[in-house]
Amino acid sequence: MLGATDTATSAFFQAVNHRRSYSKVTASAPSRAELLPLVAAAARVADHGALRPWRLLELRGNARERLGAAFLAASACEGNDAVKLAAKPLRAPLLIAVVASRRVSFKVTDWEQDAAAAGVAHLLTLLLDDAGWGTMWRTGPLVRTGPVRDLHGLGDNEELLGWLYVGGIPEESKPGVRLSIDPEEFLGVL
Repeated sequence: MLGATDTATSAFFQAVNHRRSYSKVTASAPSRAELLPLVAAAARVADHGALRPWRLLELRGNARERLGAAFLAASACEGNDAVKLAAKPLRAPLLIAVVASRRVSFKVTDWEQDAAAAGVAHLLTLLLDDAGWGTMWRTGPLVRTGPVRDLHGLGDNEELLGWLYVGGIPEESKPGVRLSIDPEEFLGVL
């Protein structure tokens, strides 16, 4: 078992502690073959009942343009705002849609299944970062709209939790600014 000092210097601790989101990425992206082992590893997330209540969808090429069109269909944007909205999915060469795919279970509630799906998404961002890719988990008010649901082929038991925007890390990227917390404020004792 590692002590507090050993934990703070471990490679995993350092990777998590320095994680950041990349709002801008380059045009390179991991291939499907590169993604598959990362998805397999992310599937190790805590999952009560081993239901695997999630699925992921790759959006590349014109699938991102179709998502932009779904954004437009779901919004009241016009003119320049519509052009900007339609271009949002083009900010990265790869989007990974994160879908909570709830299973029927008397033991595992929907919120717990959604938490497992969110855990997969976050773990996948850490794995992508470790593999040298920039990621950002994006959501927004259009995530749960009809046109966006339809584009993703969601079933009645499914909810879209957003997209991981994935691409290369720009050479001139600035270090992320993440304010430190006082852990005493967030870790209570009963």
